[in-house]
Amino acid sequence: MRIVVVGAAGMVGSRVVSEAVNRGHDLVAVFRRTRPVPGREHIVAATTTALLDAAAKAGTRVLVVGGASPLRVPDDPGLLVLDSPRYVPPEIRTIAAASAAQLDACLAHPASWVYLSPPALLEPGTRTGEYRRGTTTLIADADGTSRISAEDLAVAVLDELENPCGDRHLTVGY
Repeated sequence: MRIVVVGAAGMVGSRVVSEAVNRGHDLVAVFRRTRPVPGREHIVAATTTALLDAAAKAGTRVLVVGGASPLRVPDDPGLLVLDSPRYVPPEIRTIAAASAAQLDACLAHPASWVYLSPPALLEPGTRTGEYRRGTTTLIADADGTSRISAEDLAVAVLDELENPCGDRHLTVGY
């Protein structure tokens, strides 16, 4: 399968590239030479719309790895992660809001897309090849911990690309 990874030099993108190569896919890696600049979160939705426009024109499916903020809190399904200080401290609320706006951009677009929300904590780690899958509610342990390694998130991305589940919004975690 031919896969284009936008953000291929990032924490998740680089691991998606490795996982795709290890699985024998034809890969195109797209990346920028500079790090993203804080304060530019407002362009996330517009950038996503532009990618969806291009994908629709090409007749291609897009998998967007977004953020956890548009997910529901497990013990309070009326509350979004975005609005939970437990998961989103004030100093990252602007960034978290950008991922909610990103999902809204997807929902408003006719392109073929799927939005994958990672758990609340995403960091480099070990590839176990195992994870739990859900839809619109944050996956968390009994104590509320919501996490996955970037390596296992990449496994989930490739699993979804190879065998689409049919959900437009999904999440993964341990």
